[in-house]
Amino acid sequence: MMRRAAGLTCASLLLFLLLPSAGLGLQWPESTDRIEDASFWRMFSEFSEPSGFFQSDNLISNERTFPAIVPQIASLHSAQSGYVGVGPEQNFSYLAALRPRIAFIVDIRRQNAILHLLYKALFELAPNRADFVSRLLSRPRPRGLGSASGVGDLFAAFAGVPPSPRLFEANLKEIQSRLVEKHRFALNEEDLGALKYVYSAFFEAGPALQYSYGSSRRGRPFPTFAELMTATDDQGIARSFLAREESYGTVREMQRRNLIVPVVGDFAGTRALKSVAAYLGGRGFTATVFYASNVESYLFRNDDWRIFYGNVSALPFDRRSVLIRSVFGGFGGAGADYPGTGRPGSLQIDPLEDLAAAYRRGEISSYGDLLARAK
Repeated sequence: MMRRAAGLTCASLLLFLLLPSAGLGLQWPESTDRIEDASFWRMFSEFSEPSGFFQSDNLISNERTFPAIVPQIASLHSAQSGYVGVGPEQNFSYLAALRPRIAFIVDIRRQNAILHLLYKALFELAPNRADFVSRLLSRPRPRGLGSASGVGDLFAAFAGVPPSPRLFEANLKEIQSRLVEKHRFALNEEDLGALKYVYSAFFEAGPALQYSYGSSRRGRPFPTFAELMTATDDQGIARSFLAREESYGTVREMQRRNLIVPVVGDFAGTRALKSVAAYLGGRGFTATVFYASNVESYLFRNDDWRIFYGNVSALPFDRRSVLIRSVFGGFGGAGADYPGTGRPGSLQIDPLEDLAAAYRRGEISSYGDLLARAK
């Protein structure tokens, strides 16, 4: 049975009803198809918790196997879908597939929220994929790229283009202006410093940027940004948000309507996930996809997992809702004690309704219990 807050009683409570659902013929009035800038910033501020520590900058993902599950994520789309995720750009590929009404990216690091604000500005400024990559990497756009260009061709074209300090400075100024002056987001000096830092990483490393940038984890066989964006499934189909103009356009439209809200929060915190759950449930949305990466493995180092699954249980999910879990067994890191669990960054899809029920029955008390659910 669906677990959600009481339904809305009148049309006025559609308040933040959001993105038109492609293929469903739904057209929302202009006044209710977006979140206003002031409301977006208030949600970011009020839902967020104090910034916490993580061992890496994690400016890009390290999970190259994501294309395999994108078709299944796409099949979960509904008119009331909401999305909750963690970390950097991998969320965009899932969002392009799911086409939810709203998304929240909850991460313990404020720097990740600033990274998503950087992405927000870039999506808004770039009408197409080639312009987006050009702005993101501060490299002049090569000739010959168009809407029909494959993602492999896109990154091959940029591979030999050197970074431009002039473009970097001009783009950074435009990004800051868009966030602070146009949207009137109250970024402080520390936030602006973080914005410049994360943007500098893409300028310096370009398509070769890795998860380990700026950390002591250098030397690991992490995929590059270009490799992630061009990764394919077993049929050789690329499924990143940059694989097709349509996918890019889906995410861009969400960004333009303020429908991807970054939140600073610990999965085992007392505010962030509970605030997201209350927002989704109070507006009749369903948490259709919760992308948790491998955060659960860290929570089992102490009793934080109990708080997390309590937070998960508060989300308004139904029988189709899923949690996406990445496993790094045999690769080092948090999953090193569980070898034989697949390729680095292997992904498991766990039905949220079943997961919450197993937690309530006391069937989950270790990370191994979670992994056993997928066997």
